[in-house]
Amino acid sequence: MPQLDDPTFRQSLTYVIEHNEQEGALGFIINKTAGIDMGEVFEQLSIEPDGSVDTRQQVLNGGPVSLEHGMVLHTGDRRWQSSRDFHHGVAISSSLDILEDLARGNGPEDHLFILGHSGWAPGQLEEEFAQNAWLHCEANHQILFDTPPEDRLPAAAALLGVNLNNLVADSGHA
Repeated sequence: MPQLDDPTFRQSLTYVIEHNEQEGALGFIINKTAGIDMGEVFEQLSIEPDGSVDTRQQVLNGGPVSLEHGMVLHTGDRRWQSSRDFHHGVAISSSLDILEDLARGNGPEDHLFILGHSGWAPGQLEEEFAQNAWLHCEANHQILFDTPPEDRLPAAAALLGVNLNNLVADSGHA
């Protein structure tokens, strides 16, 4: 356990931001980078950072769906042109105005820039849980926003008292 064979989700930490019986689930892989940083995003969009922002922040690969669509997962009360609120004070914004504010140091303090997302049909995630495809725990603000991407998966497993190095995919006796 976990027994997930999908290469997209193998060794991933996925933040499920919405889950209901009618629409299924929406989430983001939060521990795999896309191989570009925010400086490259700003450059591609012709946004000039003012020097107060760390342009080395890594862009995340949020999942296999709509990889060309970038969005900012963030906290705070402020909203931008295309913000959508979720539980626990987290929102997603995908309009250019949030990126311009980030480049000027006026964006949300806690944020992740993500390309793409992950989605599950109604009942699909529950079926995968029943098959022991996933370990799951409550979301943790510190892991989500303050922990480097490469350390997020072991940090989340530690919340469950699990050392991932001790898990094996096979069972039985030699």
